[in-house]
Amino acid sequence: MLFTQLHKQKPLVVSFELFPPKTAEAEAKLFEQAIPEMLELEPGFLTCTYGAGGSTREETMRIVTRIRKEFGIEIASHLTCIGASRESIAAYLARMRENGINNVLALRGDPPLNDPNYRPAREGFRLAINLVRYIKGVGGFDIFVAGYPEGHPECPDKYLDWQRCAEKVDAGADGIITQLFYDNNDFFEFDDYLRNKLGVTVPIVPGILPILSTSQIRRFCGLCGAKLPPQVSAQLDRLAGDKEACRQYGIDLATQMCDELIRHGVPGFHFYTLNRAGSARAIMQNLGLAVGK
Repeated sequence: MLFTQLHKQKPLVVSFELFPPKTAEAEAKLFEQAIPEMLELEPGFLTCTYGAGGSTREETMRIVTRIRKEFGIEIASHLTCIGASRESIAAYLARMRENGINNVLALRGDPPLNDPNYRPAREGFRLAINLVRYIKGVGGFDIFVAGYPEGHPECPDKYLDWQRCAEKVDAGADGIITQLFYDNNDFFEFDDYLRNKLGVTVPIVPGILPILSTSQIRRFCGLCGAKLPPQVSAQLDRLAGDKEACRQYGIDLATQMCDELIRHGVPGFHFYTLNRAGSARAIMQNLGLAVGK
């Protein structure tokens, strides 16, 4: 089922992001424990990430294909264009279609880390908007793109970045999933600007990363340019030595945020699960979205 159909059928669509496991043991745990636990929560779809510079391309394809065949859940593949030729992107889309995967998260992506020999591919696409146009021209896919409530870290003006986000929708994107954030006011401003000033009408879905540990979330925020509000940062400092208390704080904080976001009228949530179901399950139970699960 296509993204747009899911959002037309349900007022609130919950989805989960996974990443390709790095070991056979981690893959077994994902398929035998984490995914079955996620499916108990009846998500609309899952997504699977795509490594920097396309470094997990084959693993991503293998994982999304396996999930689709073994569980029958809608699964969307991330697809980045940095470092990828048009030929390789066309081949990847063809394999997605052959495997019954009709939804894609189209991204520019990042170059591989610590690779001084990296060079962009010739005959490729420089920006996500170019990739969106290409996929739309191929046809048969629903396309989600990334949005940044605090602005992309490489863009000096968040309003310029938001304009570029709207341009991706004009190019053919069917919806937006945001980067993680911890201040709902950032999302509210982003959502209002896109809808009321730029005329965006597609679903704008907040991305939610429940905090698991102080060091981990500070690292993630540093990588993606998200900020931790002072009160959140202070609480994380107090809990830094207690991993379980920090995880519970992450659940409580995300529950409060999601409750406010629901009242704002968001069309869904996209949980960055890190291949674990526990925090997302607890948050959904707190919100009454997984009663009896």
